[in-house]
Amino acid sequence: MRNYFYYNQLKLKTHYIDIPYEESIRKVRVLLPKDYDQETDVSYPVIYMHDGQNVFYSKESYSGYSWKVIPLLKKKDASKVIIVGINNAGKKRLDEYGPWVFDDKSHGGLGKAYAEWVVDVVKPFVDQHYRTKPERENTMLAGSSMGGLITAYMGARYPEVFGSLGVFSLASWLSEKEFLQFIEAHPLHPQTKVYIQVGTHEGNATDEKFTDTNINQAYINSSLWYYEALIRSGHHPDNIWLRVLFGETHSEKFWADHFGEYLQYSLD
Repeated sequence: MRNYFYYNQLKLKTHYIDIPYEESIRKVRVLLPKDYDQETDVSYPVIYMHDGQNVFYSKESYSGYSWKVIPLLKKKDASKVIIVGINNAGKKRLDEYGPWVFDDKSHGGLGKAYAEWVVDVVKPFVDQHYRTKPERENTMLAGSSMGGLITAYMGARYPEVFGSLGVFSLASWLSEKEFLQFIEAHPLHPQTKVYIQVGTHEGNATDEKFTDTNINQAYINSSLWYYEALIRSGHHPDNIWLRVLFGETHSEKFWADHFGEYLQYSLD
């Protein structure tokens, strides 16, 4: 059975990669630029994205709406980037994207192991099998909510690996103290670009079971405090783009709306 599909000359390839701390395999898909097979002497920057089920197809997304990367790249001429969508762990998603156990002790704690797997296994696999530009300045990482948390964590833990971070609707409020301490103690590479996006109406019923605070404000605070922690760690504000957007909610629709500008910001 073939492991790829074409969309207006965009090729989407599927791999299943061993994930040792789960003793299982994980679906990882790679979207290639439309000229990848023709321009065989060209290498490309790579963006790694968490929650791979939500990246490519709306029918796979739990919300029924994807990040729309395929139509975006068609519309934007797919420019010169490879997109890697890493599926989440399903019921263990909150554990895997949580570097620390939540304040309420309900989830989290597998984030370090997941980060190591992405950096030590997934990235080398992609660099070996595709024509990538493997350097820090050409390696991007993006995610939303808990995916935003693990993105920010991985950027700080591996400053020599990632040159751009897309942190959408950051959910660090679930373990805020540990997160901010870690960010301040682990400076990014001075040239790393950080895109932070949050809406003013992020709260939803799912989040309410984890806290009795105002969820809308919690998401805004997390993004603002992350920005401040980056500054305190020595990161220059010229390399941070913070967007607090009125009326926007916690949904793939808005993350998709802003993914294109994040991508452009990273590639400029």
